[in-house]
Amino acid sequence: MTATGTGTYTPKPGAAPLPRMIAAQALLETKMLLRNGEQLLLTVVIPTLLLVLFSTVDIVDTGSGEAVDFLAPGILALAVMSTAFTGQAIATGFERRYGVLKRLASSPLPRWGLMTAKTLSVLVTEVLQVILLTVIAFALGWSPQGNPFAVLLLLVLGTAAFSGLGLLMAGTMKAEATLAAANLVFLLLLVGGGVVVPLDKFPEGAQDVLGLLPIAALSDGLRDVLQHGAGTPWGDLGILAVWAVAALAAAGAFFRWE
Repeated sequence: MTATGTGTYTPKPGAAPLPRMIAAQALLETKMLLRNGEQLLLTVVIPTLLLVLFSTVDIVDTGSGEAVDFLAPGILALAVMSTAFTGQAIATGFERRYGVLKRLASSPLPRWGLMTAKTLSVLVTEVLQVILLTVIAFALGWSPQGNPFAVLLLLVLGTAAFSGLGLLMAGTMKAEATLAAANLVFLLLLVGGGVVVPLDKFPEGAQDVLGLLPIAALSDGLRDVLQHGAGTPWGDLGILAVWAVAALAAAGAFFRWE
């Protein structure tokens, strides 16, 4: 508002600066995500329990060396998938069903700004997940190696790929179908994506197919760097990049706001 010569004030309407709107929406999205019990179960509780259980109990043959050295990278990949894909797909699907997205789309915040805010919320949640899981893994005796930049690149591309897939599912399916499909995909990729069960335990023909999945590329890439100290895993990064571009393009083309 601006002051006039008589000491009164006149309204000065207008939207807040775009960065401030995106930051406020991202903060709101993060709070809602962390307050949702089902999403907390997917993003925090399940990955933590899997890491502790399979690291301390000899259930799955993870090869030579400490089990946690094999499991920690896979659980980090699972955490990215649970937040960027499963959690985001379910939350966005029900926002679309109840008309939340339609109302937000008519606000001063542009649609791409809303998607940016959702992506920032996912990244904030993933940072918290990575910190928590890393601390637990260190307590279990984890000894990571490799280049941190390669790890960051894998996590960013993995987030982009799973975020695109989650938004594609939420924007094209009914909310109830999204809820069922997202949880089913989560369970299937948990078992067949190289997270806790090495891909070499599957039939040879299946290994080639499973290795092209984004969760397998992310977990294998993280494992190559963090467990084996390999350089930049260009093959896995290439797979993730293809998934990211294809999924985000499809989500942008087919996402329905109502």
